[in-house]
Amino acid sequence: MTTRTPWREETSQDVWGERLRRRLGWLESPLATYYLLLGSTSVLVVLGLVMVLSASSVQSYMRGGSVFSQFTNQLMFAVIGLVAAAVFSRLPTPFLKKVAGIFFLLAAAMQAAVMIPGVGVEVLGNRNWLQVGGLRMQPSEIGKIAMILVVAVILDNRRAQLYDFKKSVLPTFWFAGLLGGLVMAGRDLGTTMVFAVIYLGMLWAAGARGSWFAWLGLGIAVLLPVAVMTSGNRTSRIGAWLGGCDAPSDIDVAACYQKIHGSWALADGGLWGLGPGASREKWGWLPEAHNDFIFAIIGEELGLPGTLAVLALYLVFAYACYRLIAQSTDMFVRVATAGIMMWICFQAVVNIGSVLGLLPIVGVPLPLVSAGGSALVMTLVGIGILLSFARREPRAAEALRAKPRLVRRTMAVLPNRKGRS
Repeated sequence: MTTRTPWREETSQDVWGERLRRRLGWLESPLATYYLLLGSTSVLVVLGLVMVLSASSVQSYMRGGSVFSQFTNQLMFAVIGLVAAAVFSRLPTPFLKKVAGIFFLLAAAMQAAVMIPGVGVEVLGNRNWLQVGGLRMQPSEIGKIAMILVVAVILDNRRAQLYDFKKSVLPTFWFAGLLGGLVMAGRDLGTTMVFAVIYLGMLWAAGARGSWFAWLGLGIAVLLPVAVMTSGNRTSRIGAWLGGCDAPSDIDVAACYQKIHGSWALADGGLWGLGPGASREKWGWLPEAHNDFIFAIIGEELGLPGTLAVLALYLVFAYACYRLIAQSTDMFVRVATAGIMMWICFQAVVNIGSVLGLLPIVGVPLPLVSAGGSALVMTLVGIGILLSFARREPRAAEALRAKPRLVRRTMAVLPNRKGRS
């Protein structure tokens, strides 16, 4: 009987290591970041459309007699967003820097218009919507892009003065604070928190001093409890999160109703789920099933594999953004990429954490998946900007130019004239 020698074990490990390196060798391609962004985004958008159709079908039928009404609306905004993403993916970086100021003025004007009676609309206690004819939109979504571009431009222009708080960080604070303050004036604490996290992430990517984060964090730690305590709705949500929904009688409390039914949806799904379209909670039990709590419907219908797949897609997206930040030498690209990454990943963490009960219910949608026209369109615009950056990575532009066009690749399957003759 022969035994395996250490030399053979090392050889076997080397073989497996070589196979793994070959399988992951495509990550060394100059287009890897571009296709990671494109692939993760595409799958999330398609999954979101399918789950919006499933989660909203019952309520859509009860309201309008058609199970496709909410889905059709979401599909329309998805097409608009994809077209916008395609346009922004072709815009050069200098052009994005030039239009940053225009974006900011537009976003600030629209966010201020929310306070005008008859123009601004209050939804679920937050006055953060504009109603123009039959179209309703959330200007804070445009504000996220505007803040990211303006802050990135300022930090890029003053990258040699990052040691000086007054000359580099303070100007960005006034721009970010203006948009964040307008959003908070509409009582939307969740979106204001997203603005704050985006801003802090951009400062970190720019290389700001750690002591400045301590002062900014102290200010947030003082203001956040005040914002929570001045709203009965927020305090009830915090109480529900801290264990105020443990008793069966608490199911009638408004703050506990959504939390409990979200947990029941995940519990009903179990390991493998009930199957696509088989959710029970979407039959009028779980509020905002197609929006803020769509992750619960994913868990109920697709089970643990479905929820883990969603988490994996966001991790792929975050990894692609990290590659873009690490490989770029342009301060504007690094800082803007960090802002978009923090925006999408933080919202995903908060939304999923709220559904799982790990965080209070804040009321932010799951990016690219939840129903919502303005959120979907502007998120795709942000990803279009990332694709523009990825297309201009070292050697990426040359690799894209070397690839044959879609029409040429399609026509290549047809026989040429010589073959036909």
